[in-house]
Amino acid sequence: MFDKLKLAEARYIEIEGLLSDPEITGDQKRFRDLMREYKSLTPLIEKYREYSAAQNAVDEAKELLGESGLEQDFREMAQMQFDENREVIQKAEEELKILLLPRDPDDDRNVIIEIRGGAGGDESALFVNSLYRMYCMYAALKNWKIEVNNSNPTELGGYKEIAFSVEGEGAYAKLKYESGVHRVQRVPETEAQGRIHTSTVTVAVLPEVEDVDVEINPADLEFQTFRASGAGGQHINKTESAIRIIHKPSGVIVECQEERSQHKNKDKALKMLYSKLYEAKLNEQTAQIAAERRIQVGTGDRSERIRTYNFPQGRVTDHRIGLTLYKLEYVMNGDCDEVFEALAIADKSAKLTNSEV
Repeated sequence: MFDKLKLAEARYIEIEGLLSDPEITGDQKRFRDLMREYKSLTPLIEKYREYSAAQNAVDEAKELLGESGLEQDFREMAQMQFDENREVIQKAEEELKILLLPRDPDDDRNVIIEIRGGAGGDESALFVNSLYRMYCMYAALKNWKIEVNNSNPTELGGYKEIAFSVEGEGAYAKLKYESGVHRVQRVPETEAQGRIHTSTVTVAVLPEVEDVDVEINPADLEFQTFRASGAGGQHINKTESAIRIIHKPSGVIVECQEERSQHKNKDKALKMLYSKLYEAKLNEQTAQIAAERRIQVGTGDRSERIRTYNFPQGRVTDHRIGLTLYKLEYVMNGDCDEVFEALAIADKSAKLTNSEV
């Protein structure tokens, strides 16, 4: 482990020098790639330096404690220094093991999120909108950019489905655990007797990829155009600007109708298609990769769930890691980091355990 850490620190110092080199700063792509690598190494190096400082303090305390004739006050101070820094070392060692785990190569990618109504009819469609709003508010806190690719709104203000892209640093790393079935328990506004209803929606999170990541034969694609329409079926434009793409070998279908330009809709739809095929490609490579992706979108049945949002109790529960927080209002307003970070830690811990078996 420590050989790897020394090599990582040497690389970190090398990158620091390169980032101040005028030749590098003039090459935007090289500079961006190095900065991304530098940022990814920073948590590891900071923790390693914390470990090294604690180790030096322990060695210094040992030396003092080994001296004969040391006054009692100094001995007690040295012993305290030894004990405190031994604790720091033990904790840092465990954290370093996790930080040294191979990173998901997709972590730095932008994402495409699809949210679809499941069981629950109109209430499910309204919760699709609630989750979309939650992700938008979280993205705003992270200074990420959101752009809607496709949506199917309902007359009550919900969505049967909505697909959107999230562009920003570390978007996939934060959001990848959101794939699965989300269950909501609340009293609908239309419920006269105040009964709690249970509904579900499905969320799929896909890494956004370029065409170089997936090869597609143009002959395998069928393009269809249609008129974009809003809630209730009203046409929101009179030209066939909406695009549907069918990938015939896999049967994957994507649509985009949010832009007035057919060309822009086509570009967005192709991005969605590449991302879906890339995800399928990864899942087919090995059973291990499929397992690491943790949760696949299910049927939307009430019994299949990764998380429950209970409004009467103000409670959000993630069933995969047994996390329950009584701060639902904050979570729905985009304060999601406590949930997302707990999932990331649990995932890394599980991978660490598997690597030690």
